[in-house]
Amino acid sequence: MQTLDIFAAGFGLGGSLIIAIGAQNAFVLRQGLRRHHPLPIAFLCFAIDALLILAGSLGLGTLVQQNAGLLTFVRWAGAAFLFAYAGLALKRAAFPSALTTETPAVPSLGAALLTTLAVSLMNPHVYLDTVVLLGSLAGRYPIDLRWWFIGGAVLASFLWFHGLAFGARWLAPLFARPVTWRVLDGIIALIMASLGASLVLTPL
Repeated sequence: MQTLDIFAAGFGLGGSLIIAIGAQNAFVLRQGLRRHHPLPIAFLCFAIDALLILAGSLGLGTLVQQNAGLLTFVRWAGAAFLFAYAGLALKRAAFPSALTTETPAVPSLGAALLTTLAVSLMNPHVYLDTVVLLGSLAGRYPIDLRWWFIGGAVLASFLWFHGLAFGARWLAPLFARPVTWRVLDGIIALIMASLGASLVLTPL
């Protein structure tokens, strides 16, 4: 029974951190709606999360907290990327001709995966959530029980990203209208810009 409680704790906490709207989720949702390689993108996001959760739970979280220089570099690089992505989303929202479901060219799988890596790894909040926060909480358990916590958090990540990518297709009729894409890209631009601003204004 104790192992199931620990598994549930990892699943609940991991899920609550992953579900919060952020750069990664906004990107996965948009690509899922476009049907631009949703499975590889969802799986890559899950794999990144799983590796970071595992690394943090096995001790990397403590190391990262002690490296102020690394945190500062990631903070400013992440902010620059988020502002740039916000600008691209704002540009898409400003030009309806780019928002119809027929006109955009499908990016290559390599380009889509590279963008996924950038969105995932250049956002310091990903490290704070997975490596530092989840890692420190997992560290409360003995190593034999810690794997149950890790398993719960990893399962939450798997279900969320794949559900987000494939669940988006149910919204496809709504997003057949350019105005809906305009609203979504406007929201994405606000999310990215606010995350970037939070990195600049709030020390990690």
